[in-house]
Order: sequence, then C-alpha cells, then structure tokens
Amino acid sequence: MNSNNTVACPLDCYDCCEAVYDEKGNCKGSKEHKVTNGKLCVNFANLLNEEYLVEAFVDKKGVPLQTALSATVEKLKSSDPSKTLYYKGAGNLGVMQSAPKTFFANYGSVLTRGSLCDGAGAEGLEQGRGKVVNPPIENLVNADVIIVWGRNFSVTSPHMYNLVKDKTFITIDPIVTSIAKQSKLHLQLNPKTDHELALLLTRFAYMEDAEDENFIEEYAEGADWFFDTAKGRPIVSYQNTTGVSLKDVTTFFEIIKDKKVALMIGVGVQKYYEGAQITRTIDSFAGYIGIHNKEAGGVWYLDDSSYGYENKFPVTAKKRVDVAELDFASFDVVFIQGANPVVSAPNTQRVIDGLKNSFVIFYGTTLNETSQYADIIIPSSDFLTKKDVRLSYGHELKAISHAVKKAHANTISEYDFTQYMNEAFSFESLEDEDVILSSYIECQVDKQESFIETLEFIEDVEVDALYEGKQEDEYYLITAKRKESLNSQFSSDDKVYLHSQCGFNEGDEVKLCSSFGEAKFIVSLSDDVKSNSVLLFSGNKNGNYLTPYKSDEASSSAMFQEALVRIELS
Repeated sequence: MNSNNTVACPLDCYDCCEAVYDEKGNCKGSKEHKVTNGKLCVNFANLLNEEYLVEAFVDKKGVPLQTALSATVEKLKSSDPSKTLYYKGAGNLGVMQSAPKTFFANYGSVLTRGSLCDGAGAEGLEQGRGKVVNPPIENLVNADVIIVWGRNFSVTSPHMYNLVKDKTFITIDPIVTSIAKQSKLHLQLNPKTDHELALLLTRFAYMEDAEDENFIEEYAEGADWFFDTAKGRPIVSYQNTTGVSLKDVTTFFEIIKDKKVALMIGVGVQKYYEGAQITRTIDSFAGYIGIHNKEAGGVWYLDDSSYGYENKFPVTAKKRVDVAELDFASFDVVFIQGANPVVSAPNTQRVIDGLKNSFVIFYGTTLNETSQYADIIIPSSDFLTKKDVRLSYGHELKAISHAVKKAHANTISEYDFTQYMNEAFSFESLEDEDVILSSYIECQVDKQESFIETLEFIEDVEVDALYEGKQEDEYYLITAKRKESLNSQFSSDDKVYLHSQCGFNEGDEVKLCSSFGEAKFIVSLSDDVKSNSVLLFSGNKNGNYLTPYKSDEASSSAMFQEALVRIELS
C-alpha cells in the first residue's frame, strides 16, 4: 500500500477511522487499521459528499480569500484583545486544528474552558483515578460481556462494535436504543438515577460475593466508605426511584458471574449538574467488582486522546470563560472555528442574540446555522487537502491523513492560517509542519498508561434528584445520537419523540417549554422512549432552546439534560 494515500476521518466520534484514497478518487476503509477494518460508516460517506465552502465573504459579499484574511487582521488590530473571544468547536478533531488557538492566546483573546460534551464525566474519572485513559482495544475484544451504560454503542461506535458484535451485551439506558434491542438484558432506568443504580449494584455485588477483594486491597482507597454509602438506604427504595426491578439486578449478576467484563460508559450519564459525581459512582462500582487492570475487559469512556503525547500547541490564556455560560454579546469580536454554537451550544436564543450583537468571524469548511451571523467568513481547506493526525478518544490507535487532493486556492489550512496571522502580528512562527506531525506519528504510547495505579472510591454522593421536584405534567429531557448525522453535521432530525401513552398524536405540532426557553416540534411516537421522558436527537435545531446555559458543579461544562419540560399543543 502507498503510505502517502491514507486519510484520517476528522469527525467527532469514537472510532477514528482511517481510509485509503486511490488513484481513481475513491475512498475505502483501511484494512491495516484494526478498528476501521476495511469498512467505512455512513458518517464518513456523508463527509465525502459534503459541499465544501470555497468562497470567502465579507459583509455577506463573496470576496477573494486574501480580502477576508486582510479584513480579519484589520479588525483584530483595531480591537481590544481582551474584548475578543476565540471559540473552537469539534468539527474537525485533527491535531493541527489546535494551531489557531496559539495565535489567539498570544494575541490576548479570551478562550473557553469546559466542554459541551464529556467534561463532567472526564472530571469524575480523573478525581478517582488521576487520569482518563482507556484500556487497549484488545481488552475489549477479549471480554465476554460488555455493559453499555448511557451509550448507544452500535450507533456511536459502529467500527468498535463490529469487532465485538457477537459478545453478550447488557444495556443500561432510559431509551430502548439500537444496542438495547440486541442486548441480553436492558435495565431501562429513569433519567438521572444512574448513580443510584450504581449504588444498588454495589449492594448486590456484596450480597453475591462479587466484590474483587484483591483489587480493592492492592489498588483502591475508600471502598468501605463507598459501600457504607451504598447501604445507607433500603434496597427497595432504589427500585422505586431507578425504575429497575430487583429481579433484573439479580439477572445482571447471573450474566456477568465469572466473566470478563467490559463497561462502556457514554456521555448520557453525565449531562447533569452533578455529572462528575454520577460518572465517578459508576466507575467506583466497576472498581468494586474488579473490572480495572485486567488482561480482558475494563472501563471505556471518552479517553484523553492526547495522553502520553507532547502537546505541540501549548497555550496560556490570559482569561477563560465557561463554554456553557459565555455571553457572545459581551465581546466585540468573536472568532468561531469549526463550530456551530447556534445549534450545539446551550440555550439557542441567548446564543443568537449574542452573535447579533458582536462582530463574528467564522472559519470552517461548510456553511451552517452559525455562519449566517458572520461578518467575515474564511473557508478552511477540507480534510482531503491537508496533512493531519487524528488521535482517538475511543481506543489507542491513531489515523494518519495525507494531502491526497490539491486544496482549492480560495481555502486555507489551520496551520497556514496561523502562520499568516503570526506574520501579520510579528509573532513567532510555528514549528515546521512536518516536524509537528512527525512528533505525533512517531510517538508510541505505552499501553500500560491505561493501568490504574490508585482508585479512590467516591465516599459521599450528593446528587439532587430531578424526580423530587418533577411535577406530574413534566417530562425528563433526553438527548441522544442518531445514525444518520453527527451532532449538528449532515442531516437534521427536528422531531420530538414521545411514548404512545403521552396523549398526543403522530404529526402533532407541539410546544415544549422548560424554565430556560421554549420551541416548537413535530411529534413522532415511539415506545422506545419511556413514558416519563421526551427524546431529542443531537443536532435538533430547536432542541437547545430548552437547555440551561449554566455550568455543572465540577468541570465548567454544559449539562444539557438538567431540565424538565412541559408539552402543549401548538
């Protein structure tokens, strides 16, 4: 195989695919990349069919790229750096996409902190372990039973799933997801009771003699305190609040008894104010039954994909703001790279109002709902036309991208954009592009990095239950991934999914209201949804009108599901 014809999928998903681009312009899955395994998914196909942006704009008028770049320099030179914001999204997760952040940090822009995705869960795992690193992919392949907790594994990780699709699955999720339908057991718990279920499972682990005394003695701290927390209330009360029967819990332990167990934790469990605590409680249960540090199985979340690599784009920000709470209107200039906050950030109306009252510079490969508010639009070169490396947060493998097509003359890569801006402001140039890439390509992270040296069990779990303040006419808000799109990219599903017992009809136009906003939706009935919940897929253009623009308690991150909604006919 020609080593210079591989391309890395830049999309924000676990699998981190690598493709081979042939002389006829066809892309095929790399057979040499263990996870891709010669196949490409629907999202990669969507990516190849994108209509990429090849025209720059200033004041809504098409202009040459150089005109837009000059206008950007002029605007930034005439602005107070402390009143400018640099906002980066996850439209492309290649390592070179971080280059522009170095310029804006040197310039003095305000940067963001926290996450719109996995921040709370990562914080919870780090509190317990000190790091967030997944086990080697072989550990997943060698597991006997895979517990999928708050993650629609076959949809969000189709390539990883294909490696283990013949395994025994247990799903824990409020929604009857695709993977739940293929599972031997589905624990359909109530939203925001995952920590309670983890404590209930810990109680049963003790009764079933399933605790791993060797792991606890050698690697863990605080197991006794954790168990005391788990037994601090009657068992039957857990059944009442989680909605999971004790019979199903007994079946759970029958399935995993004497088996090599893998636990796939998704971001669904941590989209709440106390998301860090919730995730840490689940991880503590995993430690209690000894899933960690085995030759098969383990716990997977969103790995810190850069762990073990030298950061070639380090930045020191003069000021940061929480990404979930930022007010775009408080900045004179907002630079948005590879993002669509109008759809993906919490509280859409607040985002739109803010963008309307700021000068917006948009830098990306495609137009979207956010770019319509931009004063300057700069086209980024697409992933087939620039060199990059994609590190995975789902496993330890990386994917290499070569420039297999010539870039359009009216587009510019992130590296070249940063060099242009550095020169315009007389800042120090970046290191040579090939040297930067080589450092990532040549670095081999030791698989032992995933070894947990110490696990500190969570000792006090203090989570305010949504069910305690929930009124009879209110529903839990659930957001989930769908197969046909990736967050706000590609096709959009703007429906609200309700159980058939909801009292509404298929096709009804309804208004959903939360304490943060309201929006209209078309009803689609599905008994995959619990009767006490509403389901919106990620990328729903109206979904975030309902979500809070406040940060979670521990990680400065968004908490999209910390909301209750009412429904009325529109």
